[in-house]
Amino acid sequence: MPSATPPAQPVPAERQSVLRTLRSPRLLKVEILAGLVTALALIPESMAFAIIAGVDPRVGLYASVVMAISIAFVGGRPAMVSGGAGATALVIAPLVAAYGLDYFIAAVILAGVFQVLLAVVGVAKLMRFIPRSVMIGFVNGLAILIFSSQFPELIGVPGLVYPLVGLGLLIVFLFPKLTRAVPAPFVTIVVLTVITASFAVAVPTVSDRGELPDSLPQLFIPEVPLTLETFQIIAPYALGMAFVGLLESLMTGKLVDDITDTHSNKTRESWGQGVSNMLSGFTGGMGGCAMIGQTMINVKAAGARTRISTFLAGVFILVLVLAMGEVVGMIPMAALVAVMVFVSFITFDWHSIAPGTLKAMPKSETTVMLVTTATTVITHNLAIGVGVGVLTAMVLFAHRVSRFAQVHREEHDGDSVTYRVEGELFFASSNDLYYQFDYAEDPGHVVINFADSHLWDASTVAALDSVVRKYESYGKYVEVTGLNEASAQMRERLTGRLGS
Repeated sequence: MPSATPPAQPVPAERQSVLRTLRSPRLLKVEILAGLVTALALIPESMAFAIIAGVDPRVGLYASVVMAISIAFVGGRPAMVSGGAGATALVIAPLVAAYGLDYFIAAVILAGVFQVLLAVVGVAKLMRFIPRSVMIGFVNGLAILIFSSQFPELIGVPGLVYPLVGLGLLIVFLFPKLTRAVPAPFVTIVVLTVITASFAVAVPTVSDRGELPDSLPQLFIPEVPLTLETFQIIAPYALGMAFVGLLESLMTGKLVDDITDTHSNKTRESWGQGVSNMLSGFTGGMGGCAMIGQTMINVKAAGARTRISTFLAGVFILVLVLAMGEVVGMIPMAALVAVMVFVSFITFDWHSIAPGTLKAMPKSETTVMLVTTATTVITHNLAIGVGVGVLTAMVLFAHRVSRFAQVHREEHDGDSVTYRVEGELFFASSNDLYYQFDYAEDPGHVVINFADSHLWDASTVAALDSVVRKYESYGKYVEVTGLNEASAQMRERLTGRLGS
């Protein structure tokens, strides 16, 4: 009888190289159009985030130009888009209000230095401690924030905005069913701009967000005293910006890894973000991090896969605002609202809330996902959402694992008794170990067998010491057996040194 053929193992996708793309007109067209669409989406977002930070819109645009171009060379995740982001703007905005633009730019530069240092010490490796449920909660929370951030564009606006948004949604969702040769977001922006310009429709446009730059980014040296006092003022903001920026960038990078089925260098991405922030600061930009909304447009909606699209996004922003500022200013915000709603839709992990998934998924996993999503949405802070999600996952995991440790009692002819301990013993599961023994009623010889267990920390050794001392107070002899080599070495090193 012939043996069954084992199922084929999935083969990771081969990364699309820059050289291969440059040699293929079809692939290059995708990257060019993706860069153009991403640039069109970056312009109003960068201006809006600059306003949130309390600086001129041009400061946000300069940041997106410099970061998109520089991260294309120094970043570790191809096709991921960086620019002036809302998460970092919120962190550093109070500094602008209190001390002004120069201190703000100095903090951006210092944040870049911190990010390079964090990369050197290996902060990217901490990504492996973020559970999948936290990742899903982060994505879903972000999708909700992207969607809700469009509400201001729909409140107190002319009535014609609503049919335009509706038309934009029809185009962006239905056009891919006709063809994917041209990105649907690009078609949406072009069609709605042509309609509003041709018929002189009075609706909010990109130009209403603020003045567009009229010159190239120039060297900017912040005029702040180089003293310890200045460092003490800007360091807390810079450190907060560095952590939030790295967290959002690494989470976005992991998301793009999953979408493209390719691996990226997270350590390189970490110091690349630092370098980009320093360059942004020295050219008068507000700095930032990876922008998941624009990255989803670039990777998921437009199909980009290489650094070419990211580089061109920065170039196109510069060209559009300098050479075609009037045309860019005519883009109706309704078109960008439709695109961002589409982005929020494709970003949200709908499978995670399907009834079948919720029924099959462990309740603890679902709880972690919901807590992460809710915290992200309520605080409007991705870092807090992920932090609370990871903490929740740790608590639930410790609680679940603590139940795995069991103690079984076996009495032998009244002369001795054996307690067989099973499971992993650490601070959570070992706390109840002390109460699992019958100290007063047990015979004079007590054997505690750890052959099916493992001692992981000092808390467990301290608990075992307490058990032994309790039996000795009753005049009984305790024999500890079955410890594996690592557990035995830990006990030998720590027993009797942890206090009573």
